[in-house]
Amino acid sequence: MTSTPLLRINGLRLDLPLDGTLKTVVHRVDLDIPEGRAVALVGESGSGKSLTARSILRLLPKGARTSGELLFAGESVPDMTRERLRGFRASDVAMVFQDPRAHVNPARSVGDFLVEGLTTARGVPVAEAVTRVVRILREVGIGDAERRMRQRPHELSGGLLQRVMIAAALAAEPRLLLADEPTTALDVTTQEEVMAIIGEAREARGLAMLFITHDLELAAAVCDRVMVMYAGTTVEEVSATGLRGHAAHPYTRALLASRPAVGDTRTELRAVAGRPLSGFEAPTGCAFSDRCPGVRDRCRGERPAPRPAGGSTVACHFPHTPTSEEAARHA
Repeated sequence: MTSTPLLRINGLRLDLPLDGTLKTVVHRVDLDIPEGRAVALVGESGSGKSLTARSILRLLPKGARTSGELLFAGESVPDMTRERLRGFRASDVAMVFQDPRAHVNPARSVGDFLVEGLTTARGVPVAEAVTRVVRILREVGIGDAERRMRQRPHELSGGLLQRVMIAAALAAEPRLLLADEPTTALDVTTQEEVMAIIGEAREARGLAMLFITHDLELAAAVCDRVMVMYAGTTVEEVSATGLRGHAAHPYTRALLASRPAVGDTRTELRAVAGRPLSGFEAPTGCAFSDRCPGVRDRCRGERPAPRPAGGSTVACHFPHTPTSEEAARHA
């Protein structure tokens, strides 16, 4: 018997009010995250990755409408009462956002920001909350934690402030961590440090994680499975280890072909033809049809449903089958 995943999203659809009418920005998302496992959601800007994460927390604009199944530990998130939703956000799920400066109050100290969440949402005594957040700040690489607690956000670098946001997420002791492109605004060296902190903290605590990124290679390095999203639809799910050898969707393969591999000086890089589409621009058939080199008539008129294909699950009418040479190369 297969155990129930911690997070299950099945057929999620999201409509938002745009220019006075509801438009579909997320057409279909299907993903499972088991307890303690990490899943990456990868795709170009506008594909609906962040909206998917915000749907999990019900942090959506006024007038948004969702349909489909969204379950946390078997409980329907859309059906949660306001009181239960507050508890869900305070204790079960935590989110690390892309831009930390947009999610802290610049007029308050770092210590106030970190302690308030524990004292107001979880009822932790102030002294205990201070002790806890100082310990976690040290865990995430902030050695002079007591001094940093007295500072305000503008006094911290981007890397330090993102560490503070990670500490805030960990202090809630969640079961699921949502990391929405947490290294985008940081330099390369700091990106590595932040990802190492997230990875170590997640493993030490046994957290499940949804990691949102543009980077397929990074996704494969830090996660167990990779979900590829295009124009509001998850088009492929594949194991991190099987990404290069078993990718079957033409979009996934195009992304892989457009990225340089360390030490490979012979393979020519190929840009993905055309421009990426947002979910509300997706046509009736396959959203990737206008950019796909193998497009056929069926692709333009019928939206493909996800189905098994080799080592992945893919939403494509004509998925790629790895040749024996490809299979041997990535074995």
